[in-house]
Amino acid sequence: MTPRHQRNMTRRKMMFALGGAAVGVPALAAIAPYALAGQADGKTAAAAGSLPVTVVNKTGSFDNASAHLYVVGNLDGKQVRLAQDGTLAPIAVSDNGADGFTDYAIPLSGSGDTKLNLPFMSGRIYVSLGQKLKFKAVTDGNGNAALQFPAGWVTSDPNFGILHDCAEFTFNSGGMFCNTTMVDMFSVPMSIRLTGQKDQTTGTLRDGGRAAAFAAVKQVEEFSKLVVDDTRIIAPGHGLDSGIFAKDYFAPYIDEVWSTYTGKDLKITTNAGTFTGRVRGDRFTFDGPAAVSFAKPSTRDVLFCDGNLAAPNDGTTGPVAAVLGAGFNRSTLVSDVAQPATDPAAFYRGDLTNHYAKAIHAATQDGKAYGFAFDDVADFASYIQDTAPTGFTLTLSSF
Repeated sequence: MTPRHQRNMTRRKMMFALGGAAVGVPALAAIAPYALAGQADGKTAAAAGSLPVTVVNKTGSFDNASAHLYVVGNLDGKQVRLAQDGTLAPIAVSDNGADGFTDYAIPLSGSGDTKLNLPFMSGRIYVSLGQKLKFKAVTDGNGNAALQFPAGWVTSDPNFGILHDCAEFTFNSGGMFCNTTMVDMFSVPMSIRLTGQKDQTTGTLRDGGRAAAFAAVKQVEEFSKLVVDDTRIIAPGHGLDSGIFAKDYFAPYIDEVWSTYTGKDLKITTNAGTFTGRVRGDRFTFDGPAAVSFAKPSTRDVLFCDGNLAAPNDGTTGPVAAVLGAGFNRSTLVSDVAQPATDPAAFYRGDLTNHYAKAIHAATQDGKAYGFAFDDVADFASYIQDTAPTGFTLTLSSF
């Protein structure tokens, strides 16, 4: 199978679309490239048009009546939401109630597991505990109805005080492609299981993992303000935009990388081949299958894998940018002249690293998490896929 970081990467763009009060376009852009690439694996089976979904509440702190489920996303360019009967309904501004917000919550069963059927669509499965989420239907710039998604990293967002989180997916004729995401924040522990040609599970926290992640982030002074009580940990990129994380945090490491590779080569291997790079002038310039180069990134560029580390869908610059982004976040670029680094024991070493990503990876049983946009480089993201799925289970784990 082609390593996912070497395919066209557009997940980063989706994360910006969901940010703040902007009208979001969930996961279609994020995971559709994986769906298309899945057909290259030699599998001819096609996904059925409806996938059985089971929601399991093992929080131990919230009963089913206190848990609220939302399946929102898009199909054929239109925003839709899943109704309890398994049908898709279009987003409509008229769905806003007297309080100005929709009520698209799908109630969990009175007891036991909740069973649903998922039709083809792409989007997010949100879960809130204790209170319902406040999704507002608005009219976008094209005159179409769309949702404003929760932004738990924005203090003025109406959902800021609500305990909530989400998983992402694309389900189409190519299969089911899904992940648990911590790119924006980490709050509700959850795992996903996908059955079909294989039986796969990811996202499961180790015992005490949530509390350990909160404690680990809080004890690092530069990251401590990202912890919001016992509600969530905000990802450092959003913390930077909110003024609670230093804009120059990675500057010393970025300078060290630029200095190191002024005098020697860095090799990055992708599906297109091996790129050999060296800093020439003020740019990190690579030769190989194509000539690509990068200006020195900022801390924000590193955390969002954007700006000077932007990854276009060109098969050359994009994959190299993804590997560089992962190397900066994992702090492996200086220590390993052959990238991508693949030994997790070498990730997040030293004081200057992405301690948020480090903490949530340490909290999971399989060591996989989506702590930044290109955490799937070398397959360290909490992502699974199946081209002939037969069932999907979302488990809300113990706190």
